[in-house]
Amino acid sequence: MSIRDDVISMKSVAAKLASSSIELRNNALSKIAENLRKNADKIFKANETDLANANVNGVSESVLKRLKFDNHKLEDVIGGINQLIGLEDPVGKVTLNRELDEGLILKRVTCPIGIIGVIFEARPDALVQIASLCIKSGNCAILKGGKETAESNRCLFNIIRESIVEAGLPEICLIQAEAHSEIDELLKCDGLVDLLIPRGSNAFVQYIMNNTKIPVMGHADGICHIFIDKDADLTKAVSVAVDAKTQYSAACNAVETILVDKEIAAKAIPKLVKALKASNVVVNADSYTADVYNAYKSETDGEVHVIADDAFNVEYLRLELGIKIVDNIDEAIAHINKYGSHHTDSIITDNKEAADKFQNMVDSAGVYVNVSTRFADGFRYGFGAEVGISTSKLHARGPVGLEGLVTYKYKLNGNGHVVTDYASGVKTFKHRDLD
Repeated sequence: MSIRDDVISMKSVAAKLASSSIELRNNALSKIAENLRKNADKIFKANETDLANANVNGVSESVLKRLKFDNHKLEDVIGGINQLIGLEDPVGKVTLNRELDEGLILKRVTCPIGIIGVIFEARPDALVQIASLCIKSGNCAILKGGKETAESNRCLFNIIRESIVEAGLPEICLIQAEAHSEIDELLKCDGLVDLLIPRGSNAFVQYIMNNTKIPVMGHADGICHIFIDKDADLTKAVSVAVDAKTQYSAACNAVETILVDKEIAAKAIPKLVKALKASNVVVNADSYTADVYNAYKSETDGEVHVIADDAFNVEYLRLELGIKIVDNIDEAIAHINKYGSHHTDSIITDNKEAADKFQNMVDSAGVYVNVSTRFADGFRYGFGAEVGISTSKLHARGPVGLEGLVTYKYKLNGNGHVVTDYASGVKTFKHRDLD
């Protein structure tokens, strides 16, 4: 069968999943968590095969980090599933309850989007997170992971599908696409698939957007910034910057550029570079920043690499970043809005006015004060997990959890009401909001 045939079959059960009870969906999640732990050895063995193949094929360090699925990541995804189970049902929430007239009641009620296609990078844990979020939110899903994780994804998907069938959900409510050719086939399923969420390079996301009529939600590059304001606590600034770069450098929310106010540059930059180099971070800087650093560094602080002034639009995804001195907070904001990817950016400052200005004027999905950019994550936000991070401004923005996977419908109940009565003036609307 083709992907289109599978999606047609999926369409026939989408309403059944959308209208299923929260108890049934939560039970499916419980089965998934239970069976993932039972089959840990099988999962790790599959992942070892992927890692071995990746090493033979010379994949990058950042991909290898994402590809590895060990006991720590297993416990993380199980923890995310358990957190999801504890969250309230996102389906069936009444967000508007209005009496238009006596006996004429309008309600706006949340409902699943329907069928979602998610194309994601080489991360086995992403498959578990996405499948779990879709089940909890009552959505059917077509899942396409990176080729580097073929064995891990196949093993995980089979466990997840067996679990949901055991719980009583239709088998076809989840589909795994494995061949690269199936992506183009999926893109032609407009009228069947309701939403596509691509996770990958900017070029890949643009390809998806340019080759489908299906609505697309997602983000491409994660060029995140930290601005060290003139009123920053430098100890705090250095600690946050090192965490944002080194805690997991391959993540899209790792910092890639650090901006420093020139008023404190002479003090801040040597301390910052020394701490980053102690964590094996390669530091790049424009010529002005390099001159300031060289003038104040100690003999043991090491060197920085000089890059062009306009070369601060790079997503390194490794232990490497850029540092640039700016004249003030206004230049920092302008730089971020020009070179950033509207993902996540942070200011380090003890000045509330500066913090408020930064948060109001930086045009990103996440704008932080005195914290690491690595907090941009659905699990850390209490969403249970995330299906991805959206940098668009429509429907969902930032880490997309359960709320981003539902839409709504209007339900109007009456008793033989007709518009003619209101158009003629026989009756008038009350428009009274009910409790």
